[in-house]
Amino acid sequence: MSTAGSTAPLAQSLAVGTTHVPLIEQTIGAHFDSVVAQQPDHEALVSVHQGLRHSYRSLQTQANRLASALLRQGLEPGDRVGIWSHNNAEWVLMQLATAKVGLVLVNINPAYRTTEVEYALNKVGCKLLVTMARFKTSDYLGMLRELAPEWASAEQGRLQAQQLPHLHTVVWIDSPADAPDLDTAGLMPFSSLLAQGDEQDPRVAEVGATLKAADPINIQFTSGTTGFPKGATLTHRNILNNGYFIGECMKLTPADRLCIPVPLYHCFGMVLGNLACFTHGATVVYPNDGFDPLTVLQTVQDEKCTGLHGVPTMFIAELDHPRFKEFDLSTLRTGIMAGSPCPTEVMKRVVSDMHLSEITIAYGMTETSPVSCQSSTDTPLDKRVSTVGVVQPHLEVKIVHPDTGAVVAPGVSGELCTRGYSVMHGYWDDDAKTREAIDPEGWMHTGDLATMDVEGYVNIVGRIKDMVIRGGENIYPREIEEFLYRHPAVQDVQVVGVPDAKYGEELCAWIVVKPGQTLDESAVRDFCQGRIAHYKVPRHIRFVEGFPMTVTGKIQKFKIREKMKEQLGLADHKTA
Repeated sequence: MSTAGSTAPLAQSLAVGTTHVPLIEQTIGAHFDSVVAQQPDHEALVSVHQGLRHSYRSLQTQANRLASALLRQGLEPGDRVGIWSHNNAEWVLMQLATAKVGLVLVNINPAYRTTEVEYALNKVGCKLLVTMARFKTSDYLGMLRELAPEWASAEQGRLQAQQLPHLHTVVWIDSPADAPDLDTAGLMPFSSLLAQGDEQDPRVAEVGATLKAADPINIQFTSGTTGFPKGATLTHRNILNNGYFIGECMKLTPADRLCIPVPLYHCFGMVLGNLACFTHGATVVYPNDGFDPLTVLQTVQDEKCTGLHGVPTMFIAELDHPRFKEFDLSTLRTGIMAGSPCPTEVMKRVVSDMHLSEITIAYGMTETSPVSCQSSTDTPLDKRVSTVGVVQPHLEVKIVHPDTGAVVAPGVSGELCTRGYSVMHGYWDDDAKTREAIDPEGWMHTGDLATMDVEGYVNIVGRIKDMVIRGGENIYPREIEEFLYRHPAVQDVQVVGVPDAKYGEELCAWIVVKPGQTLDESAVRDFCQGRIAHYKVPRHIRFVEGFPMTVTGKIQKFKIREKMKEQLGLADHKTA
């Protein structure tokens, strides 16, 4: 067994992270308080769209007040509390306050609609929900009213509804700009909840002293492609340590100011963003409630941000914005590109055009808190643009044959598995699914296809279920995507497999063309001719405005596949 970063080449695809820096065995609340004690007046949070700024001390004061208010609602450690909102100061206050008094924060996707939010709230038994009133075309209070018409005559804190039997309190995030037509009968404004708390409430510290690092503190619903999502349950130990080691890879210090346009409801925002900063005394900067490339560019310039997070589609939108060259991004140094495979060509542009010379790549999944592999600021550029780095400290990763489970040799593709402190507590109330995901030896099976080189660098080549088998040839869509990105007119591309009577499957490419450029199918095929194997040239090519994706920027390839099957009148075929 070899350790990642050691000089001895790996004999097999199994790497163990360093252990010279010990794990943090505190709760999130206790650790945050220790950072506040070191630098109370340092800026902790800037919420640009809300015009809010908090020092570490003022953020702690507000979090303690909110923790007190939640206890006064009759909540007890272990109770589940939901948050259904885009990015704002209230979100991070809920993250800190719930952790301080042992409440389990349930992150609810702002894209959810009635059936999905009903399922999520009931699956984990949420007693209290904090929600935005509305956002663009989403009417959150309206959706809740639809599920619970009984609340029309209910008192605050005493809600009862047949379809939402556990939920007794709904808190809506109010602001001075709220429309007068909001129907808030029976619902509590966030400002009123906060006013009920006392930052000196002794119960907050008393409850905090009873909590353990191994206690579950967060539930995140994984975006499954089939069936209902599963509630990955994470502990203080899981996400606090992951946030810390992520920040270490970025070499964060109190001098850093990290722009976070990725959603807080997902690990990318709340762990790679908030907790990476708070464990290093850095400043969190939210440019807007939802992603907008122009406000990101403006915020980086105005707030002199040193770091920027994003999924590849976000970086592409920023780079290709017509006003991109107007902004001074020279303060940028680091950040993370993650969430979906990072195209090599995009990574090169981010380094050269956005001054992100020390940007890192992170790989993980919600069930591993989330990061298991990451490059660092001093990873050689060729490795940074072509891999997801090496195993994180205190973790193990291995690549195994999907059928036999045997560890494969370096350079051979197989399923990536992770073991260590970051592996989730389990799926909430679903032992069977937990056992499917985590084997008896504690390895989390990711479902991702990867390779590991002799130095321990990992490259994600696709999802096991994304792999295309054409006439017996295994094709990884990621390879074809990377090739097509090299075409000067291609802004973005996704490749999937679609059924084919002759070969079992054929490749289909969806292409977004750069503004002002033109491209047609024959030009794409000419570009491929002689450069890649004939069986890797997409049979079906479509030019689109964008891709179906989750709020976190993950491309939903299954939707592309279904759409193409419908367009082409195809049925699934099995190869012999």
